[in-house]
Amino acid sequence: MIHRWSIARRLFVANLLIVVSFIAVVGTAAYVDARDRTYSEAGLRMTGIATAIASNPLVLQAAGTQDPSSVLQPYALDVMEAAHVDFITIMAPDRTRWTHPRNEELGRPYIGSIDAALRGETFTEVTSGTLGPSVRTIVPVKDDAGTVRALVAAGVTVGTVDVAFAARLPALAAIGLALLLGGSLASWLLGRYLRRVTRGWGPEQLSQLFAYYESVLHSVREGLILIDTRGRVVMYNDQAAELLGLAQSSGGDPTRPPSLSDLPLDRELRSLFESGRTAKDEIVLSGSRVLVVNQGPAAGPEPFGPRGRTPVYGTVATLRDRTEIEALGNELETMRTLSDALRAQTHEHANRLHTMVSLLELGRTQEALDFATKDLELSQQLTDDMVGSVDEPVLGALVIGKAAEAHERGVHLDVAALGSGTSPGIAVQDLVTILGNLLDNAIDAAADAPPPRRVELTVESDEEGLDIAVHDSGAGIDPATADQLFRHGFSTKPGGPGGRGIGLALVRQAVQRLGGRLTINGRRGAKFEVFLPATASPGAPAQEHRSAPRPAAGNDAAGKGA
Repeated sequence: MIHRWSIARRLFVANLLIVVSFIAVVGTAAYVDARDRTYSEAGLRMTGIATAIASNPLVLQAAGTQDPSSVLQPYALDVMEAAHVDFITIMAPDRTRWTHPRNEELGRPYIGSIDAALRGETFTEVTSGTLGPSVRTIVPVKDDAGTVRALVAAGVTVGTVDVAFAARLPALAAIGLALLLGGSLASWLLGRYLRRVTRGWGPEQLSQLFAYYESVLHSVREGLILIDTRGRVVMYNDQAAELLGLAQSSGGDPTRPPSLSDLPLDRELRSLFESGRTAKDEIVLSGSRVLVVNQGPAAGPEPFGPRGRTPVYGTVATLRDRTEIEALGNELETMRTLSDALRAQTHEHANRLHTMVSLLELGRTQEALDFATKDLELSQQLTDDMVGSVDEPVLGALVIGKAAEAHERGVHLDVAALGSGTSPGIAVQDLVTILGNLLDNAIDAAADAPPPRRVELTVESDEEGLDIAVHDSGAGIDPATADQLFRHGFSTKPGGPGGRGIGLALVRQAVQRLGGRLTINGRRGAKFEVFLPATASPGAPAQEHRSAPRPAAGNDAAGKGA
């Protein structure tokens, strides 16, 4: 049954037992001490009374007479009544009583020890006499020569002493009761606090619950990281360690969790964690990954505290890897571009076909033939130029689609390729990400600029790697925004961050993942130059260089991705 008790109840019972035991021990000690003190005080009082009587010259004078009792008995009775003692016995050195509360005891021998008094010493003892057990003090009466001529015994019965001791018991009982009530109240308050903190769970239940949470924490496929209000990482699971490049969580010292500044996190992700703000499906670039972050406060399930506030223990963040989804999205965007290009070409081909049909209906056969031949030569030349420039079919299709899109927007796309246009060790998906986003930004920038609107694409491959250069005739790079151009979420285009601010960030991430170098040149428009080594070294930091960016009066080359 005790296993079902909560921590609060167990602590209350344990503390109550400790308090009761403490009161029992202390009460017993106080009882014995009070009893001893009562007897000691009675002995001291009897010593004072007996000494005062022995010092009275009347006693020494009466001791030398034939009938001491006739003088000393009335005196002793008066002192007994005034001093509130049970008996005063004045006796001869041979124990013969000269005084006694009972007249019939006069002349009889004294019952008790007198050896020390005969030696001239004062002593106190507890012994039984004619009146029962009593506390008595015996003092010698000496003459001028120091000879013991008489003995004085003053005492009170044990019953009288116990009555005096019993008067102290209510105070001891009150102290014990106060300790019991105070300890019980402290235990109840502490138990109430623990009941709220532990939600009424017992230690075995908490241990089992922690084991379940630990298993769930490390078995879920999403990364989970717990951060307290001081910016310290309380716990993270295996998936979070993999996504963030952290060491596997081994428990460590729970009293000294690492802070966010001690972990190798990207600046953007660290800023999000440190802010503690609520985030829902927020995309963050971390190293070579695209992460979807959800973050919220770690609060208690119910109000708690003296003011009924819900406690906030920190933040809980979940991480999902979206890198592959983003790559698929880029490929889908490429296919959409090609589809739009084919749709535009179909529309344009229909217009030209109607023109040729009209010329034939008008009987202008030669003019229709010349028009068809010239249109075929232009279309074939565009296809031959694209296919001949880039050997990789996926990149060739991407460039053809971008060329058609640029043509629709009044931008002329020039393509020049030296080599195959690819390099060993570089995935075509990464090339699509880099080239597609750079061309989108360049076309946007050129379309917003005055004529002539041109975009130049140069792809050169050799044994060292692949060089890509995209140069547009746009307004150029604004020096004020050059440092933020590759930051996720930053965009110079209208429409805010929704759907923008990720293109150039993905370019930088892909270049970083491939161990390449990214250069921005702002002369005569914007020129982005990318070098990707033939043997990619994932994880090597990308190098970004900017050379003399020319101030821009309007939009820069950030485009859709910036």
